[in-house]
Amino acid sequence: MPIHSPRAALIAVLAALLWGCGGDAKGGDAGEDGGALTIAAASSLRDAFRVHGEHTPGEERFSFAASDQLAAQIRQGAGPDLYAAADRRYAEELAAEGLVEAPLVFARNELVVAVPADSPIRSIEDLAEGGRALVIGADGVPAGEYAREAIAALDPPLREAIQAGVRSEEPDVKGVVGKLLQGAADAGFVYTTDVVAAAGALRAIPLPRGASPAIEYAIGVVASTETRERARAFAEGLLEGPGARTLAEAGFEAPG
Repeated sequence: MPIHSPRAALIAVLAALLWGCGGDAKGGDAGEDGGALTIAAASSLRDAFRVHGEHTPGEERFSFAASDQLAAQIRQGAGPDLYAAADRRYAEELAAEGLVEAPLVFARNELVVAVPADSPIRSIEDLAEGGRALVIGADGVPAGEYAREAIAALDPPLREAIQAGVRSEEPDVKGVVGKLLQGAADAGFVYTTDVVAAAGALRAIPLPRGASPAIEYAIGVVASTETRERARAFAEGLLEGPGARTLAEAGFEAPG
């Protein structure tokens, strides 16, 4: 459903300015259909997409944020060429509204509990101990929605203890990682790929069987793009060759 509010409109204007000024850009030949390729992508794709962009022709400009925020910006008129979401539902909803082409599922991820590498926490049951400060994604953010789904599937005593320990809800998954790296929380719900990207600073604790949500990433070409062929090539390049290897090295799994 379209979002109409002064805040949403302001976000859209700022996003348009960011993409128009280049944002996170890689230089080079613009390609045969002209112009830089602007890509709005979930925060958890930051490292993998930057690397993938280095192996594709032309110039890319990236805007990384929570999938729901980026979807709202597109509804308000922001104009990226590609939209990549950490929850395929957001891309499919935009496709149903005619704002993006049929999305392509290109990767899977896994939700885990992340703790600092030297933490005494060894299992999810340890989170039930008093005084544990937890951090999750905000309501509506894919990482936050996945975390709530996982917590709801736990046995009631553990579920209630974890819910009582939540001290912060972050606007995207990188905010959760930041709180952990800063020592502001004892544990947080993030993706496997975030732990990989932390390069040894964090340790992953798997969720119990039955409490791990299915996480599929989808990418769609925005209907208003003027760089359609390059956008499709970038998206399809994630499924094989260097693009697929880049995702695997970042900790993503191939789509099922």
